[in-house]
Amino acid sequence: MNEIDVGFTHVAFVVKQLEKSIEFYKRYAGMAVVHRREPDVPDARKVAWLSDHTRPFALVLVQSDIVTDTPLGKFGHLGVACASRDEIDKKIAMARAEGVLRKDPVNAGDPVGYYVFFADPDGNTLELSYGQKVGIEIIRNFSSD
Repeated sequence: MNEIDVGFTHVAFVVKQLEKSIEFYKRYAGMAVVHRREPDVPDARKVAWLSDHTRPFALVLVQSDIVTDTPLGKFGHLGVACASRDEIDKKIAMARAEGVLRKDPVNAGDPVGYYVFFADPDGNTLELSYGQKVGIEIIRNFSSD
């Protein structure tokens, strides 16, 4: 059988230190490494795919000799929904202690919910949220177009 992925499959970030970035996304986003390889070329010394195992979507981290930007800027972010507000609050305490809290938590109500921004080791932004209605909006508007 010839299986292929269609639709969104991944987002990729270039990083300076792969292991440090993997540890950050494990701790803050509950992700695990699902694939590794070492092309060992200047633009991609090491590569890891991370997943939270909730859907077929990966965060691809590519260790490069030269990291010149954070392509999403300070607001552009990778958003991860959490099971509870308490889970987010515990990670906020960790982030404060580790100096990676980018923005204090906000409770924006429906459909955005409760969210907070953290800075990963390379300056990319991770958003953790509780109560965002992304899935509900997608289902509700599936046949709108």
